[in-house]
Amino acid sequence: MPRATRDGVSIYYEYDESEGDGTPVVFVQGLGYGRWMWRWQREAVADDRDVIAPDNRGTGRSDAGLPPLLPRLPRKLRAPLLFKLAGYSIGGLAADLEEVLADAGIRRAHVVGASMGGMIAQRYALEYTRAETLTLCCTSHGGPDAVPVPDETQEFIFDVPDGANERETIRHRMRPAFTERFTNRNPHLMDRIIEWRLEQDADDPAREAQAAAVLDFDVSDRLEGLRVPTLVLHGTDDRVVPFENGLLLEEAIPNARLERFEGGSHCFFIEHADRVNEELRAFLADHD
Repeated sequence: MPRATRDGVSIYYEYDESEGDGTPVVFVQGLGYGRWMWRWQREAVADDRDVIAPDNRGTGRSDAGLPPLLPRLPRKLRAPLLFKLAGYSIGGLAADLEEVLADAGIRRAHVVGASMGGMIAQRYALEYTRAETLTLCCTSHGGPDAVPVPDETQEFIFDVPDGANERETIRHRMRPAFTERFTNRNPHLMDRIIEWRLEQDADDPAREAQAAAVLDFDVSDRLEGLRVPTLVLHGTDDRVVPFENGLLLEEAIPNARLERFEGGSHCFFIEHADRVNEELRAFLADHD
């Protein structure tokens, strides 16, 4: 099991080698999400290029690196400390990614990130030299001009009905990320996703530490210096990171192209996996 270490924190990653000779691609996860979220895209590119899939710190098999006693506190005491003092930063998560790619011996990589992973990808491309391209899914450049997560969605993500068990909690938190039509038509897949999330996702303290990083993220005044080809993918009905953020990214990044997914949810890369895979494969091939 390959691992990279930064500041004493062990970061797990998967490295799938391919017989193809395309530039490797690294997939960076969203807030709290495990490696399962990229399974459709990983399969789509695996024949042509090596694939690297890290677990963000605090997620899956990666260490959390939080102060020892903090995760044991009740949420009402723990969350304010994480949000103000002890949470992660997007810069730190980007530094973790650099350590992973260095450990894997990757000189150049296509960097694909969704939601928080897209924020990590932006910061990474601004501060390190291995990014060949960026693919930014359902994400934002942060800062005061960004369109925030709607209040109703935040309530779903952080407030859970009394008495809900673990599976019910996950199902409740996921509701804003998918369209009702998709969840109603794919009950078995949604059940599988819940099992994957139980196995691979971050626990509550790490989710809160990641949320602190997202809230503090802002590269809006730096993106004009981003010179790598960038594909922006965004669903027009995203209830987590509103679509307007995709428009802002296209405007702010000099070499960016936006592909909109009409009616697409936050997890449009799952709901519309075939089209996403087609767009991604074409974009990567154009820039090898």
